[in-house]
Amino acid sequence: MRYGILGDVHANLEALEVVLEALSKDKIDAYVAVGDIVGYGADPVECLKRVRQVAKIIVAGNHDFAAVGKLNIDFFNTYARQSALWTREQLAESDRDFLRNLKLVEYLDSFTVTHSSLHYPELFEYIQTSYDAQLSFQQQTTPICFVGHSHVPVTFVQKKTVSFSMQSVAEVDERYKMMVNVGSIGQPRDENPEAAYGIFDTEAGKIWVKRVKYDVDRAAKKIIVAGLPPILAERLRYGR
Repeated sequence: MRYGILGDVHANLEALEVVLEALSKDKIDAYVAVGDIVGYGADPVECLKRVRQVAKIIVAGNHDFAAVGKLNIDFFNTYARQSALWTREQLAESDRDFLRNLKLVEYLDSFTVTHSSLHYPELFEYIQTSYDAQLSFQQQTTPICFVGHSHVPVTFVQKKTVSFSMQSVAEVDERYKMMVNVGSIGQPRDENPEAAYGIFDTEAGKIWVKRVKYDVDRAAKKIIVAGLPPILAERLRYGR
C-alpha cells in the first residue's frame, strides 16, 4: 500500500491542489489527513470538500475544532483567533457537523494518526523535542504514528533513547516506534515556502517527505481580499 499523508492544509487551496496533483502521479492507494484542514487560509470550504473527497482517514486539528466552537480560542494569538471567527462564518452546517464529529486519534493498518500528541490529544500540545515524543511513545501501540500541528517535517525514533531526524526519507524498522510529521501543505514553518506532504510505502518500508512549489502570490492575495490579517498572507512567502 502507498499512502499519501496530508498535513495541515489550513484552507490553502492553491497548495492543496498542487499537492494532490503531484500525489496523483505517485500511484497512491489511500490518503490520510492529520488535521487542520481549515484555519488561516481563504478557502476553508473548498479545501474541506477536496480533502473529504480523497482521504480515507481524517483526524481533528485544533483549528478544525476552533472553527466549530469545540475549542476555546481565548488562548489563540490574535491572528489565529480572527481567522477562526472568520472561518466559522464561511462554513455550511454540513461542514460544521463533519468537523465537529472528527476523532482525535484514528488507527489504520499498522499506523496511528493524530494531530498533535497521543498523550492528552485533546490538549493539542506540540511535539517538538525528544521529550515530547517520548511522552507520546508511551501511549503509541503501533509501529508508526503520523502527526501534524508544528508544521515542521521531522521524524522521531524510539530505540534505547529517542532520536530525531529531519531527512526527507525515513526507513521503517518495526522493532522501533516512529513518530513522523510530514510538514504542512498550507502553511510551512521550516523557512521553506514550498508545500510539504508525505508518502508511506508499506511494502518498501519507507516514508518520504516531499516538497512542491505552488502559487504563493495567489494564495496570499486571496487572504488579503478576504479581509483576514495580512500577516497570514506574508508568512506564506517565507515559510515561517
